[in-house]
Amino acid sequence: MQTLVVPLIGELPRLLDTTPADASWVITATLVAGAVATPVTGRLGDLYGKRRLMLVCVLLLVAGSVVCALSDSLLPAVAGRALQGSSMGIIPLGISMMRDILPPERVGSAIALMSSSLGIGGALGLPLAAVVAQNTDWHTLFWGSAGLGVVLGVFLVLFIPAAPARATGRFDVVGALGLAAGLVALLLAVTKGTDWGWGSGTTLGLLGTAVVVLLVWGVWELRTRDPLVDLRTTARRQVLLTNLASVVVGFALYAQSLIVPQLLQLPSATGYGLGQSMVAAGLWMAPAGLVMMGVSPLGAKLSAARGPKVSLLTGSVIIMCGYAMALVLMGSTWGLLVFTCVSSAGIAFAYGAMPALIMSAVPVSETAAANGFNALMRSIGTSASSAVLGVVLAHMTVSAGGFTVPSENGFRTGFVIGGGVALIAALVVVAIPGRKRAAGAPLAASATSATAPATAVPERQA
Repeated sequence: MQTLVVPLIGELPRLLDTTPADASWVITATLVAGAVATPVTGRLGDLYGKRRLMLVCVLLLVAGSVVCALSDSLLPAVAGRALQGSSMGIIPLGISMMRDILPPERVGSAIALMSSSLGIGGALGLPLAAVVAQNTDWHTLFWGSAGLGVVLGVFLVLFIPAAPARATGRFDVVGALGLAAGLVALLLAVTKGTDWGWGSGTTLGLLGTAVVVLLVWGVWELRTRDPLVDLRTTARRQVLLTNLASVVVGFALYAQSLIVPQLLQLPSATGYGLGQSMVAAGLWMAPAGLVMMGVSPLGAKLSAARGPKVSLLTGSVIIMCGYAMALVLMGSTWGLLVFTCVSSAGIAFAYGAMPALIMSAVPVSETAAANGFNALMRSIGTSASSAVLGVVLAHMTVSAGGFTVPSENGFRTGFVIGGGVALIAALVVVAIPGRKRAAGAPLAASATSATAPATAVPERQA
């Protein structure tokens, strides 16, 4: 869903009869809705059953896809994309559910693979969406995603057991509304700041509102009996630093996704563009998803042998090396293929380790909420990456054929920034405390029993 409309970005103003600035809401709506919904669905999953909430996410996905498939104007398309974004909580719900239903020896590899699926789906979805968009009516993309959602829902019902709800208490409605208001203000300012102007009253007003609302929200969460996000748990050194690393790795991931397609598709007449078609550019990026799929089991084995901290550190270093290689290899399609594959291998190591670090430091009753908050941190990282690199590429430009395009130095600066944040991620990971284990104890088992499990209660009717 995240890459579904990427091939349509240039055509959206014409397809929806709107301006380019307004058409960007089709992408922004998904991002903002996903960031808001993910921690909320995580907490609801802890309270009322994770499979139940996964099915709700699937329903939102199908509903949003159908709305988009039936739309020919901006407002219904934005509404449908927001519904699709609201389904993003299915990933952290699934990751946390594995801790409940899988044998301990399988938890590590399963978590690593599902965490990597975010990158796998994005890398494989891009060329598929490009082929469909180029050869059929654009509505077909959304009818296809609706059909896949229905299939996914059937599989959930048939093959996924309903694990018992682990948490007790009430859902924090005030906390959910406060977090939603703060995140909407923050993400709108970050994602639309380039269009509105970073010094504009709208952007500064939203940033100020986000700071005030999130501070008040934090006070409420610390004082309420059943918080949406247990900030005391989140403040534990291991959880806090892992979330911070998630922000930075998310930044590095999106930098790659933003720069490489543009370099591939810019005309070769620029001297540095590679002149690839939309479909060809997607195909050049597709192997990165396969690399993530192949590397994620290796990351799980490394986590089992040395701990997830080592896997996260290894991933950060590999990402940094990939960006260093990009500075040398950016002049050819094969060079960019090598860069994306190396960087994606690092992301697979990192994304597989983050949930393991989080779940080994929180109670069983908070796994979905904690993973949802971690996913939110990744979203904030991607939003920040979009804003920073958007500014860099918008200001470092050249004229080509009467059009203004990002310059070669702009892309090089983007690669340097991506490598720099990967280095920051590595330094943050070094500060994460190591976890002591009994000799020979498997990581997955110790992660599963890292904290005393809460008394399981049957799934309650929502």
